[in-house]
Amino acid sequence: MKWNKSHIYLAIFLPIQMLLMQLVENNPTFIERYYSNGVYPYISSFFRILLGWVPFSVGDVLLSIGLLVFLRFIYLLIKNKFRYFLPKIVRLIAVFSVIYFCFYVFWGLNYYRQPLAKNLNYPQQKYSTEQLQKVTTKIISQLNNYHISITKNDTLKVENPYTQEEMYAIAVSGYNNLSKDFPQLKYQFSSVKSSLMSLVQSYNGTSGYLNPLTGEAQVNDRIPKTSYPTTTCHEMAHQIGFAAENEANFVGFLAANYNKNIYFKYASYRMAFGYCISEVRKRDRKLSKKLWQSVNKGIIKDFNASYDFWQQYKNPFEPLVKKGYNAYLKANKQEKGVESYNYVVDLFISHFEKKHKF
Repeated sequence: MKWNKSHIYLAIFLPIQMLLMQLVENNPTFIERYYSNGVYPYISSFFRILLGWVPFSVGDVLLSIGLLVFLRFIYLLIKNKFRYFLPKIVRLIAVFSVIYFCFYVFWGLNYYRQPLAKNLNYPQQKYSTEQLQKVTTKIISQLNNYHISITKNDTLKVENPYTQEEMYAIAVSGYNNLSKDFPQLKYQFSSVKSSLMSLVQSYNGTSGYLNPLTGEAQVNDRIPKTSYPTTTCHEMAHQIGFAAENEANFVGFLAANYNKNIYFKYASYRMAFGYCISEVRKRDRKLSKKLWQSVNKGIIKDFNASYDFWQQYKNPFEPLVKKGYNAYLKANKQEKGVESYNYVVDLFISHFEKKHKF
C-alpha cells in the first residue's frame, strides 16, 4: 500500500489545528465579533436552508454511516493482521483532521465566544442562598399559576396535547417574540427534527443534540412531552450559536417563556424550577423540602413521571457515555463538564432580579 501525500498533509494539519485552538481560547472578543456575529450566522443559515426541508435527520444518517465505516475499518485492520498499519492509521487521522476542522468552522468556535451574561448586560457575580430562595419562590408561584390555568385542578398532572412536529412549529413563534426584546437571539430557517436515534439517546440519558456538521437540531421524541418545549428551544439555541450548555438552557427558557402558548410557558418555569430547586437542595436541604411543599401536587406528579421515564432506561453503559461527554465539554472550555448545565441558575438569578427588581 502506497503512502498518500494528501493523507500525510491532513494528518499533520490536525496537531496544528489543536495548537491554533489554544490561541483562539484566549481571544473571545475576536470570536464574538468575527465568527459568532460574523460568518457563523451565514454558515448556520446555509445548512438550515439546505436541510431544513428534509423530513428526516440527515445528521443521524451520516452519523450511522460514519460509525459503520469506522467499525469496518477496525474489522479489516484486524482481519488483515494489521498489514500496512501505519498508512491506514495516517488515513484515519486524516479523516479525523477533516472532521475536526469542519466541527469548529461550522459551529464549534462558538464555545470560545464571550459569555452570554456579558452579551445581555447581566452582572456576573456569586449569588447568595437568600437570592436563590427569592427567585425560586417566584418561579414556583408562576409555575403553579400556569399549572392551574391548564389543569384547573392542583392535583392533576399536565398532559401536553401537541405532537412533536406541532411543537417544533410553535417553538419558532417563541423565538420571533423573543427577538423583539433581544435582537441577538433571532432565529430563522427552522431545521428541528425528531432524532432517528431517539431510543439510543434515551439509553444514553440525553434529550437531544445539535449535529454541528449539518446544523440540524435533533430532539429525542421519546422524552415526556411536558419538557419537550424547552428541550426543543434549547437545541434551537445551539443552532443560533450558543454552544455552552448553561447558555443554551437559558436561551431555551427565554424562548419558551416568550411563547404565547401556555404549555410552553409552563415548560419554561418547570425547567427553571428544576435547576433552581436542585441548587437549593445542595445548599440547604430543609429549605428545599419547605419550597417543595408550596408546589402543586400535579406538578410533583409531573416530575415523578419524568424521573420514572429516565429510570426505565438506566443501564451500565450510561455512566461511560456521560464520562465521555464530560471530557468533551471540558475540552471545549466548560470546566465543570456535565455540571455546566446547572450554571444556568446564575442567569436565572440575574434575569428575575432584573425583571422583578428584587
